[in-house]
Amino acid sequence: MTTQDIVAKLWNLCNILRDDGVHYSHYVTELTYLLFLKMLKETGQESLLPAGYRWDDLKGKDGIEQFNFYRSLLVHLGNEGRGRVQEVFANSSTHLRQPKDLAKLVTDLDGLDWYDAKSDPDGLGKLYEGLLEKNAAEKKSGAGQYFTPRPLIQCIVELVKPKAGEVVQDPAAGTGGFLIAAHEYVKKHTGDLFDLSEKQANFQRKQAYVGLELVQETHRLLLMNAMLHGIESPITLGDALGDAGAKLPRADVILTNPPFGTKKGGGLPTRPDLTYATSNKQLAFLQHIYRNLKPGGRAAVVLPDNVLFEDGTGVEVRRDLMNKCDLHTVLRLPTGIFYAQGVKTNVLFFRKGETKDTGNTKAVWVFDLRTNMPQFGKRTPLTPATFKDFEHAFGTDPHGQSRRKDQGEEGRFRKFTREQIAARSDNLDITWLRDENATNAADLPPPDEIAARITARLKTALQEMDKLTAAVGGEA
Repeated sequence: MTTQDIVAKLWNLCNILRDDGVHYSHYVTELTYLLFLKMLKETGQESLLPAGYRWDDLKGKDGIEQFNFYRSLLVHLGNEGRGRVQEVFANSSTHLRQPKDLAKLVTDLDGLDWYDAKSDPDGLGKLYEGLLEKNAAEKKSGAGQYFTPRPLIQCIVELVKPKAGEVVQDPAAGTGGFLIAAHEYVKKHTGDLFDLSEKQANFQRKQAYVGLELVQETHRLLLMNAMLHGIESPITLGDALGDAGAKLPRADVILTNPPFGTKKGGGLPTRPDLTYATSNKQLAFLQHIYRNLKPGGRAAVVLPDNVLFEDGTGVEVRRDLMNKCDLHTVLRLPTGIFYAQGVKTNVLFFRKGETKDTGNTKAVWVFDLRTNMPQFGKRTPLTPATFKDFEHAFGTDPHGQSRRKDQGEEGRFRKFTREQIAARSDNLDITWLRDENATNAADLPPPDEIAARITARLKTALQEMDKLTAAVGGEA
């Protein structure tokens, strides 16, 4: 049985959960509890669990006895478990209601042929990733907000090129996609870590990857995913915009897709170290990222369009970013690749200045992968091939210093000097291609987005008129 076969069978088990009244959002969490026990048995790691609370102990019981034991097992492991076991089961409880449904899940999981998945060194990790991807694709689960499309993650990691010995951070880790892809990249370039010394390999497994995740249910999935990929690093439950984020160590590489929107209740982040107070989560996360990089460190972050054009604090944050870092590349992403249709996003690639905090950005290259692109979704899935032209244009240097060619007004890749951007009041929402599909009102952005763009551009125009008036007055 292939890994894909097992993923399909695991997802089919969700029918049992649905019949027992379990909501889509709890499917994978419920399966994770059972899979965790089963995986430890399959991989010979049951010593991590206290005696009497292992897979065979659960499987050996029937009916109401099994059901009651399962509920007590969740509580016991959440309170008495050690290390990662305790983290996975912290505050856990079952959403199952019928003993017969638990018995069916246990029997079916135990009956799967795990041989092929175990024979592949990354098989169990691929299996769990496949389950997470199916859950994210199911809109009713709402899990898409924590799941960055893997082809996009692979593209970003291939360009940023994390290296052995570097600390890689994701302050909004979700289910761990960026951290795991970085780990797989390092393994691929170090002979599965065998090219490293024992000390170096131990660092990669236990210290190289640092992350935070705010939502506990998602944190469980993240820990399970990390464990199955051989990552034992501290990836903790906490708020990157609070004290936990302020305590994160400086990183060589930061890769992340922070949550969109404003902080609940419109309150400000509780981070006293952020220079520009804002309830906009993306602007707060962006400040954390460029402040938390080591000198010379590099980052790639997925952000919505409003970060590029928002006035007020948005201008100050963008200006601070371009002073402290070399914002060398902006990728305008296609629509339809995230759970909320119509959300327009970008990837910002930048490198922290090594010796100074001003003037680090000399020019920004913008690649438009949005205009005249298909609407991605189930019918037109996102694939690695989607990003090939961008990867070629970006070049092989992870700091964005490869030789590049401006493709002109008809091309997708263009260069804009820091002076040109300053003349736009540091507005980075730059477009030049004519949208051949924008022929009716249905294709237009939402009214609030149109209003925000108009306001930003009017302010830019007024500032340019003020400069012109001042220049004319000076000449007089």
